[in-house]
Amino acid sequence: MTAAAAPSRFRRPRREDGGDDSGVSARRWFTPWLLIAPGGLWLLIFFVFPLFSLGRLSLQDGGLSNYSTVISDNSTVIIRTFVYATISTLAAIIIGYPLAYVIATKGGKYKNLFLALVILPFFVTYLVRTLSWKILLFDNGPVVGILQSVGILNDNQGILGSPFAVVAALTYNFLPFMVLPIYVSLEKLDHRLLDAAADLYSSPSRAFRKITLRLSLPGLFAGTLLTFIPAAGDFVNSELLGSDRTVMIGQIIEKNFGKEFFRPELSALSFMLMAMILVGVIVYARLLGTEEIA
Repeated sequence: MTAAAAPSRFRRPRREDGGDDSGVSARRWFTPWLLIAPGGLWLLIFFVFPLFSLGRLSLQDGGLSNYSTVISDNSTVIIRTFVYATISTLAAIIIGYPLAYVIATKGGKYKNLFLALVILPFFVTYLVRTLSWKILLFDNGPVVGILQSVGILNDNQGILGSPFAVVAALTYNFLPFMVLPIYVSLEKLDHRLLDAAADLYSSPSRAFRKITLRLSLPGLFAGTLLTFIPAAGDFVNSELLGSDRTVMIGQIIEKNFGKEFFRPELSALSFMLMAMILVGVIVYARLLGTEEIA
């Protein structure tokens, strides 16, 4: 059989004008790699390489014993860090989900205004926002004065230096990260599903659990990550608003990493923090059980 008589499936594809499409196919294959090259290079330089360097540093001197040392020496701080991050994340969910729901379903023409008010704190630096909380919670400040006047606090009691001050500031600083992803999920919700549920004699609470809540789980998951991860690694709030009783992991790393003899152990502590957060994220994703998340 000659080449001219070969079956058509073995022939090279040609364009309608008689040209060859092989060059176009090659360019199409190359284009996606060209597009992701800048981002991949950025991640390689500023994420993969520093992570590799940190891991190598964590194994210097004591090797794997560095990990057991930091766990035994900082067990209380590790537990406290995750407790504070968990409480602040739950508080952000309790405050942020209803807020996002109201904006998405009842905001009407004022949605953009409400969203602007949510992100308005980001126009002020993180440090200034935290310092403003220090002013509000000062012993002679307005919050303590109101709480003392209603009998919640004694005259010699204050809020600064307490776990409440740290958790409240963490919740405030990361609340927009919870509200915005949930709002996006609720904004995409097809309200015809709720109408269909009502036609099938479903109660509003059941329709919310079965439809609204489930379809907003991707946003809830994203908001949880954006709140919990930075809260677990934060050191500014515990430094400015806390005391020796509220020290967190990030505070220990920030204060001691400049000391040469502490660097291997602190690098191990950083890796432990990342590993624990990663395991927590995987477990949380499985518990939610949505296909978009898992």
